[in-house]
Amino acid sequence: MENVVLIVHLILALALIGAVLMQRSEGGGLGMGGGGGTSGRSAATAMGKLTWILAIAFICTSISLTIIAAQKSAGGSVIDRLGDITAPASAEEESNPDALLPPAEGDNAPLVPSAD
Repeated sequence: MENVVLIVHLILALALIGAVLMQRSEGGGLGMGGGGGTSGRSAATAMGKLTWILAIAFICTSISLTIIAAQKSAGGSVIDRLGDITAPASAEEESNPDALLPPAEGDNAPLVPSAD
């Protein structure tokens, strides 16, 4: 489910970028420049409406991804999980810490030492 929402989110992001770039410039970037002599809002164009629809859909998928990630986190912090990673998995590994080390370069020995 998360992958589907993520793919839709990425497609919406690209479509939103395309829709914004295809819109006609209204001039006077950031409100600077001479007055256009018009007052009020201009009529909404089809591209403007499409941009709003894509923006709303993008925000909805962003919220959905946040909710999915929060459910997967299971309420624990990363620091709580550090104890699980650093603790030895078994008593054998605790008595022989070299068993966890990878073989040296050029050494074709197996990862698990033989009991000689």
